[in-house]
Amino acid sequence: MNQLTMGKANLLILLVVAAFSACQNQTQKVGQRSEGTEPVKQKWTVDQANSWEEEHGWLRGSNFNPRTAINQLEMWQSETFDPETIDQELGWAEEIGLNCMRVYLHHVAWEVDKEGFKDRMSQYLDIADSHGIKTIFVFFDDCWNPIYEAGKQPDPKPGVHNSGWVRDPGELIFLDENLMPLLEEYVKDILTAFKDDKRIAIWDLYNEPGNNRLGNSSMPLLRNVFRWGWEVRPSQPLSAGVWNVQLTDLNRFQLENSDIVTYHNYKGPEEHQAAIDTLKLIGRPMVCTEYMARRNNSLFTNIMPILKKENIGAINWGLVAGRSNTKYAWDEPIPDGSEPSLWFHEIFHPDGTPYSQEEVELIKNLTKVQ
Repeated sequence: MNQLTMGKANLLILLVVAAFSACQNQTQKVGQRSEGTEPVKQKWTVDQANSWEEEHGWLRGSNFNPRTAINQLEMWQSETFDPETIDQELGWAEEIGLNCMRVYLHHVAWEVDKEGFKDRMSQYLDIADSHGIKTIFVFFDDCWNPIYEAGKQPDPKPGVHNSGWVRDPGELIFLDENLMPLLEEYVKDILTAFKDDKRIAIWDLYNEPGNNRLGNSSMPLLRNVFRWGWEVRPSQPLSAGVWNVQLTDLNRFQLENSDIVTYHNYKGPEEHQAAIDTLKLIGRPMVCTEYMARRNNSLFTNIMPILKKENIGAINWGLVAGRSNTKYAWDEPIPDGSEPSLWFHEIFHPDGTPYSQEEVELIKNLTKVQ
């Protein structure tokens, strides 16, 4: 979700991390308690991870929030939950052969209306399943705006990428000593409710931990969310994607403890392939949960074929252009809100017409849609 994504720089660091992770994964027993205060691990074996991959096949899709939502709260709050638009947009995804969406949750929407929130999650899953689409749900996120509140969300700032997207839990984690227990209740409630739901492909526990210069201050929540996940131990894999090679402590923890390997990469094909070659050393199924930024030469045409060839899940950023404004680049605002000369993300215009017919034909060819 940000520009400091896995690339070629400092790959040696990640090689060391990956090799160490691979070694640890061969010796870690499920349920083993480490020394000190480490939680009891309930990480999958390699065989369990490979069985999951065989069952799900090649996942391909988008990071999804409907065009009517500026952020996760607007998507999930009862006043603005929009099943009609969700159904329409996932229908467009189905038509081009996409079979998986990555969808962000937010604890505040749950805190305000716990049962209603879970009901809306079920509604979303019903809609997605009707289109043959699996879901990757994301719990926490260190990207974009640090402060948020329930209720009406702000209007988009013209021409500004993700102007209204909010972190979870954001700055509140450092200000409210009572928040961590609430977050534990939230994660365990959601995981318990959906722990055996076959419509869910992956639980993505924490998006880009350490972003916005948080670094290792994100480690306590990262450790906790894995512990909470292990205590419920859903039937779906638990993972947190690596995204910045400089965050070595976070990377090590994420790779050592994820059931499958997930990662972000917004670089061109050579650097993306280098990251793949490194992460393959871990010996577990892989899903790229963010890619495709046209300005950065991360394209459907040059990345998606690589991911299919490598049997790596391919989840691009953005399906339909809308209130999130992610057709605009991260750091290139257009204050008058005029059309960017090159869309940064997204596949479809709000009316369902493709941004690029050539891209859509390529996607349909790779997904075998005639």
